[in-house]
Amino acid sequence: MSISNHHSHNEEQTKKIAQDFSKNLNSNDIVLLSGPLGAGKSVFARALIHTLCDIQENVPSPTFTLVQQYESQLGNLWHFDLYRIEDPEEIYEIGWEDIAGQELSVVEWPERLGFLMPKRYIEVIIKPEKNDERLITIERIQ
Repeated sequence: MSISNHHSHNEEQTKKIAQDFSKNLNSNDIVLLSGPLGAGKSVFARALIHTLCDIQENVPSPTFTLVQQYESQLGNLWHFDLYRIEDPEEIYEIGWEDIAGQELSVVEWPERLGFLMPKRYIEVIIKPEKNDERLITIERIQ
């Protein structure tokens, strides 16, 4: 396990941290983005998608569709937003068991996975601190 801590003072710094982080990803990684509402999970996820997929247009949050798929440098990239999930059983309906660990996945609100939490993942915790600063902790769990 390796842990790295990063401090972000604004959205641009959060994007830069995500861009740098993207250089260390593999095609079957599962990235779990945790933090309270408004912490910057979607900012981080969008920066990853923009970097890995080389797209310039707006990347919508899949809050209502629950999942979006993109073509990336590493193959398919799946962006899950589980905010609206109330029961982990609902995740089966969006293909979680077919995708997770097989293709690159970025998951917002991973605590909603419940018993479906993977055993191998990269956890990105975004914690708001004073003066709009964010502490971004990244840990690879094997």
